[in-house]
Amino acid sequence: MAGAERGMADYKNEMIGSHPDILALRRLVERVAKSPVRTVLIYGETGTGKGLVARMIHRASGRAAKEFVDLNCAAIPASLMESELFGHERGAFTGAVERKLGLVEAANQGSIFLDEIREMDLTLQAKLLSLLDTQQFRRVGAVKATSVDVRFIAATNKVLLSEVKSGKFREDLYYRLQVVALNIPALRERGEDVISLSEHFIDRYNRQYGRKVRGLHPETAEIFRAYRWPGNVRELENLLERIFILEEEDEILPKHLPERIPRSLREAAPQTEAAPIIGGSFHELTSAFQRQIVLQALEQAGGNVQAAADLLELSRHALRHQLIKLGLKQD
Repeated sequence: MAGAERGMADYKNEMIGSHPDILALRRLVERVAKSPVRTVLIYGETGTGKGLVARMIHRASGRAAKEFVDLNCAAIPASLMESELFGHERGAFTGAVERKLGLVEAANQGSIFLDEIREMDLTLQAKLLSLLDTQQFRRVGAVKATSVDVRFIAATNKVLLSEVKSGKFREDLYYRLQVVALNIPALRERGEDVISLSEHFIDRYNRQYGRKVRGLHPETAEIFRAYRWPGNVRELENLLERIFILEEEDEILPKHLPERIPRSLREAAPQTEAAPIIGGSFHELTSAFQRQIVLQALEQAGGNVQAAADLLELSRHALRHQLIKLGLKQD
């Protein structure tokens, strides 16, 4: 257990923040890591740190000495996913000139992290469910099953139950993964943690780039508190590194911020509610309201269609359809 104790100390240094939701998440990570549970599901918006939490669970567990394998289900074509996950035998298909061990087998006695699990093909979801139930699988082209001992940590930035209702995700697999579910709060919900995280990243980049940046200018700190951070912690981290690379001052000033982020307290202040729309048909009113919502999401996302879709809890395809329907042009 010495390795698990070292892992626990590591993760407490990595999970920056004192918001009650983060403190509660730390406690849950500790309990889950020490438990024998084989499936964990992590919810969180893009950029909140789902991969970080998955690694913390692994390093704080009794599996820490074994492999942690990371697989993004959205990054691999469905036609290759089964071989990537389960491996294949020589001659199983054209181009399979030798046996290949899959990621599940590589993670034996360790952990495997399946990011964007909702993107997994329905056929492969059925095979994953069988593996979770039996701890056995067959390589592509194999006759005999192979046994493994793996903890599966899955993650998604969407509510899987809605994917189940729409037929895009298997209900039985959903309940199998949902044994333990962890929720990572968005950065905009974490109050002063945005300042603590900024200080953490500034300290890191001071060491990395040999700089002596003192920290955030007070006005910059207020802007950071007011900004909604659609890209969450990842957006904050990347922003501060960009400033370290491009700017020379020894303080993070409002003028260093990109155009998508307000550069004054006045601009950063929450906008007042728009005046109610009156007059016109029901269709005209609803279209105008939808247009207003979509434009606001695009503005918060800096024009990024995928980020705006995430804010609206829509798929990228659905948002593109709305843009066309509402007559909004895309760059």
